[in-house]
Amino acid sequence: MKWSEVGSLSCSVARTASVIGDRWTILILRNAFLRIRRFEDFQANLGITRHLLAGRLKRLVEEGILVRLPYQDSPPRYEYRLTSKGKDLYPVLISMAAWGDAFMDEGKGPPVLYRHEPCGHTVTPQLSCPDCGEAVHAHDITPLPGPGLVLADAVGRRKKRA
Repeated sequence: MKWSEVGSLSCSVARTASVIGDRWTILILRNAFLRIRRFEDFQANLGITRHLLAGRLKRLVEEGILVRLPYQDSPPRYEYRLTSKGKDLYPVLISMAAWGDAFMDEGKGPPVLYRHEPCGHTVTPQLSCPDCGEAVHAHDITPLPGPGLVLADAVGRRKKRA
């Protein structure tokens, strides 16, 4: 399978990865959540080439994750802000950060702490069940077929799951 085909799979992880699954895009999103908004600031912070950054920002705008807004008229300059669709990626990035804190910190501890502003405490992000409030772990979850599942038949044609 080609990478360009991943977004058409009947898999929400694959579809999401087809949009945000490259290292530069993830880091651009991280910076957007850190309130970096201007092209030059993204470039300076990441050390990414202008060409790569422009392409990733364009894709994020096309996908509705960022919106490009003018902040200066002469010469024209733009900033990039997260849309509501983009803000909904926060749990993805915070989960990646929590995993990195647990397994990639080289024994130094997390590089960033997260304060929950309403109560003032620092938090370690975790998934929890919206009904019972318990923490969610992989061994507690059973995947079930959903209404959008599409299975491929033996010759590669796609058909909707009955």
